[in-house]
Amino acid sequence: MSIQIMEEILTDPAFYITLLLAGFLLTSLFVIFAKKLIWIITAIGIGSALLAILFFIFGAPFAGAFELSVGAGLISVLFIIATSLTRAPSQQEDG
Repeated sequence: MSIQIMEEILTDPAFYITLLLAGFLLTSLFVIFAKKLIWIITAIGIGSALLAILFFIFGAPFAGAFELSVGAGLISVLFIIATSLTRAPSQQEDG
């Protein structure tokens, strides 16, 4: 009986949508409360990828592709580049 219930749960699309939304919520909370900038950038990229998967599931492939390429890809790379080019105030020379 329990195997049949598990098969029904795993074949239901609402289960996967709920998991993706929960993951998106967790990454959003992580972005708010994280202390290290590289972790925040990584969480933004993961959240954008989860959102892109949701777009694909809901039948919006162009929005999903755009979110995946721009949100998860381009923005994350630009944030990482900007982070590597800037220095913390404690690391700057007195001058």
